[in-house]
Amino acid sequence: MTLAARHDRFAELHGAGCFVIPNPWDVGSARMMAAMGAQALATSSAAQAFTLGRPDMGTITRDEALAHAEDIVAATGLPVSGDFENGFADDPDGVAETIRLAAEVGLSGCGIEDTQMVTGNPAYEFDLAVERIRAAVAAARALGRPFVLVARADGVMNGAYDLAEGIRRLQAFEVAGADCLYLPGPPGKAELAQVLAAVSAPVNALAAGPLQDMTVAELAAMGVRRISTGSQIARVTHAAIRDCMGAMLTEGHFEPLKQSASGGDIDVLLNKGVADARGN
Repeated sequence: MTLAARHDRFAELHGAGCFVIPNPWDVGSARMMAAMGAQALATSSAAQAFTLGRPDMGTITRDEALAHAEDIVAATGLPVSGDFENGFADDPDGVAETIRLAAEVGLSGCGIEDTQMVTGNPAYEFDLAVERIRAAVAAARALGRPFVLVARADGVMNGAYDLAEGIRRLQAFEVAGADCLYLPGPPGKAELAQVLAAVSAPVNALAAGPLQDMTVAELAAMGVRRISTGSQIARVTHAAIRDCMGAMLTEGHFEPLKQSASGGDIDVLLNKGVADARGN
């Protein structure tokens, strides 16, 4: 699939129905996800940080995120969205520049958060948060091709504000032109329903916390348009490292290793992912 076709396809995916967008952390995981039938991929700032031996939140630079995103774009023939935290800038012009750079590396969309990348993750003041999204939307529209701009209200998850304020921000982001809205970490299904009822633009839900107890079909029936996994798959992988090492070095056995996939199974998926990347 050409880059232009990927961008068109990504916009189409947000137009109707519901799809799962998993978050790879390297070329291999991206190709396995593509081989398993993913329709699109998204980077994860936390998952990328883990691969570099760093903690989550504010430890990745813009240049690192762009280079990583470019690798994921090249890994498969799928559309890719970038997790670019706060846009790597506090001011609207800086956020707009990040959108332009994201487009240059081939991304089909990008998410921008409304909380700062400092200790405690305080939220940007309301008017500034909206202006940052307005600037990002303007930069996306100036590209002359589809680019799905996701506006995130992260303050509920980070404890910076309550659900009512999160919804107020999503509504303002929608008016500012955001293509997709995302409030990660609502306390549960009832709160997600409030978000969905309050806006008209496509809504992304994160498969984490209480929402992990719901199925794709249940989330779709509520009206969720897109389901992301964030760093959850990467965290499952790291849990496997923790459990394997604990068993071997603390308990003295190798039982967790019996859960490994065979080399042959992995090779099949990686080769299929390569074929997908080449359009074969």
